[in-house]
Amino acid sequence: MNITNLLNIKYPLIQGSMARISRHQLVSAVSNAGGLGVLTSVGMDAAELSRQIDLVKTETTKPFAVNLMLQQNNIPELVNVIVSKQIAAVTTGAGTPKPYFKQLHQAGIKVIPVIPNVSIAKKMELLGVDAVVAEGMESGGHIGQTTTMSLVPQVVDAVNIPVIAAGGIADKRAVAASFVLGASGVQVGTAFLAAKETPISAEYKNMVLAASDTDTVVTGMTFKDPVRGLKSPLTNKVLAMEAKKIDPTEIKEQLSGALEKAVFDGNVEQGSFMAGQIAGKIHEIKSATNIIEEIFTKE
Repeated sequence: MNITNLLNIKYPLIQGSMARISRHQLVSAVSNAGGLGVLTSVGMDAAELSRQIDLVKTETTKPFAVNLMLQQNNIPELVNVIVSKQIAAVTTGAGTPKPYFKQLHQAGIKVIPVIPNVSIAKKMELLGVDAVVAEGMESGGHIGQTTTMSLVPQVVDAVNIPVIAAGGIADKRAVAASFVLGASGVQVGTAFLAAKETPISAEYKNMVLAASDTDTVVTGMTFKDPVRGLKSPLTNKVLAMEAKKIDPTEIKEQLSGALEKAVFDGNVEQGSFMAGQIAGKIHEIKSATNIIEEIFTKE
């Protein structure tokens, strides 16, 4: 099925859910522009998620989704909120949505997992999900091992449900390439870090704008939790610790709360500024509408 029909949106674009970042301001802006805004639930309790959903609904009448990072220990409470609020769709990551799938689907909510490989894509199809997001390692935040160019066509060939390409997508050329690879739509994350509506610190946005094509690094390899972000004093310190084979517990202590320090405080020394490799192409602040229309409007 066509992604636009499946999700009742104008453009075949899902906004990547960025932990702590994708709050109501960005989500409603993306949905109003014709994509599917996706609200993060990371760090939220049921009351805060409910509040964020209500704020989105005051700002748009268009469909939007909520992302569930399934390693959180309050997922059942969040699912109950999502069902009660009659959200259009849920995207998931960091685990299987199987325990919550029946409850969500019976409520008419589309379930779209973000997957890093063919094996998991097949399992999700067997579960009955509506589509999958095949996310390559070019993306920001937590990543898999396969590039978008390699991953997408293999997933397309392996499943019979819509595949949404993600990782390294920020302009119409990347969207065209995704369609050639067999994708039914795209997920865009890093490009929205520079959206006017994205509620992050000025320091975070400026680091994205200043980034070159080689200004992201991957940390967390030593404890099998790879994360891509912009080079910073923190990543330099963590990579040095990993090279010296420092106890992973000590490394995790350095990273504790680092994303919040980047997003809310703009703490360049201690913050974790997650972003994908395509950050090197992002050079100016634009509205979410401009970002989306430049991707899909023919010149």
